[in-house]
Amino acid sequence: MLMTPAPVTKSAREWMADLSKYRNPSTWRSSFELAITVIPFFALWVAACWALQYSYVAAFVISALNGAFLLRLFIIQHDCGHSSYFANRTLSDWIGRALGVLTLTPYDVWKRTHAIHHGHAGNLDHRGIGDVMTLTVEEFKARGMWGRLQYRAYRHPLTLFVLGPTYLFLLQNRIPLGLMKSGAKYWVSSMGTNIVAAAALFTIYWFLGLGPVFLVFLPTTLVAASIGVWLFYVQHQFETTHWDKHEDWDLHEAALHGSSHYDLPAVLRWFTGNIGIHHVHHLYSRIPFYRLPEVLRDHQELVEQSRLTMWESFKCASLDLWDEKSRRLVSFRAARSL
Repeated sequence: MLMTPAPVTKSAREWMADLSKYRNPSTWRSSFELAITVIPFFALWVAACWALQYSYVAAFVISALNGAFLLRLFIIQHDCGHSSYFANRTLSDWIGRALGVLTLTPYDVWKRTHAIHHGHAGNLDHRGIGDVMTLTVEEFKARGMWGRLQYRAYRHPLTLFVLGPTYLFLLQNRIPLGLMKSGAKYWVSSMGTNIVAAAALFTIYWFLGLGPVFLVFLPTTLVAASIGVWLFYVQHQFETTHWDKHEDWDLHEAALHGSSHYDLPAVLRWFTGNIGIHHVHHLYSRIPFYRLPEVLRDHQELVEQSRLTMWESFKCASLDLWDEKSRRLVSFRAARSL
């Protein structure tokens, strides 16, 4: 057993009134958080390019470490997509679009697919967009040998946390997958992001050569992508998560009980923008990331709700199938005896 969901005295809907008190962003604080993330990000980019003159290894290491700042920029982009970062929605959207070039994530496409994720998380009848594909035990057993092998390959940690992020951020994000027929807006978002990112990379190549592309850009991007996918995974793929058929599914209950509180050390909470407080975020996504700790400070009950430590989180990588009878996420091995 990885964790036991703590009992709560309020329903998920009742929590909404309490959480609404934290929704208002501070323009000064948002601007400050953006500055102390984007300035070090570009400074480390310059440092890595400078280090290339003397050591490829040093440049690679600096770039890999810079992935942590790129990850934090993605969290800011994420808050912009929820209109929680600035009170001015137009400002939030344009900051998000600019950051989308750095994160290689077309903002308007991601904003829409992420909204779908929030609107259907934990709903067994609405899987496939903005989530990690998860089969039930019965669905897996009903597949043929080839189908089972495909799913096993997909759920392998190497695929999920190394190959998958590389594919997602370098290839899949180049087109509005899932929204191909949903209007020109999403094609403009994808192609606009592609054009600006390609122009920036070509400029770097033209003046500095291929070194910064392969030893600065790629390590930074792929480290951030892999950590980001891992965070997204453990936020919903833990033993006592919450899934229901549509007729039994409730948006708010799924948000509170189907999202973990990934309790990380302080420095990692900073770099991940408190996104580990995911149960609160899913229940009330308009709360800016820098205000999420306030919620836990004021409501101790939410600290223990679906709490997952870093050590416990590593065990989540072996969980693969949702068992509807025990209402647990289980491993392939455990599923054989069910």
